[in-house]
Amino acid sequence: MTSPSGRRIRGLDAEQRKQARRDQLLDAALELFATDGYHNTSIEQICQAAYVGTKSFYEVFDSREDCYIALLRRITERATAAMVEALGNAPEDEDRAMELLVSTFVHAFLDDPRIAKASFGEAAGLSPAVERERRSNRRWAAAYIESVWRKYGVPTGELGVDTHRMAIGMIGGMFDMLSDWMLDSDATLPSDVDVLIGDLVDFTRVVRVGLTAPGLRRVRSA
Repeated sequence: MTSPSGRRIRGLDAEQRKQARRDQLLDAALELFATDGYHNTSIEQICQAAYVGTKSFYEVFDSREDCYIALLRRITERATAAMVEALGNAPEDEDRAMELLVSTFVHAFLDDPRIAKASFGEAAGLSPAVERERRSNRRWAAAYIESVWRKYGVPTGELGVDTHRMAIGMIGGMFDMLSDWMLDSDATLPSDVDVLIGDLVDFTRVVRVGLTAPGLRRVRSA
């Protein structure tokens, strides 16, 4: 005899149903956090929008903060997969490669504008746990930037500076540029998005030139 926990409903077992509820809750949280903001969204509202009971929410997440961190992780995992794939397909020409990589970065967050709003408009200063998640994401992004530099000939171990810290600063600058762009631009307009991509490509080139500028070691040791 099959136990209640082993029942299949609509072809799904218990774990699959739990995953489906998790996805429903994260989809609802994305919409509400992007539209109304984190502080203006309650667990009850997320449950209502997801058509999931409050009891089921607590079977998946410990709190609203836990739900938000899970949403950030889902966003990051999808963006990370796109960026890794783009680097694997990047052309040998560095300028063309940077245009591809920056475009991939921008579209990962702006093809669905709610993703950028939930990621950049809400995360800063929410809690120590959210800040740790943000910092972990930035460190991964910095390591990715370092791998791009090495791929295109920047001798990251021979510059006399901590290139990981430089990469942390670069990714922070890119996120800030995107956040500032969101204030008065329209993510649904390709022309606006193209302006952002162009600005970010210019920024990455300036940083790249600065890293290999003569006298960098002298400034560092002065």
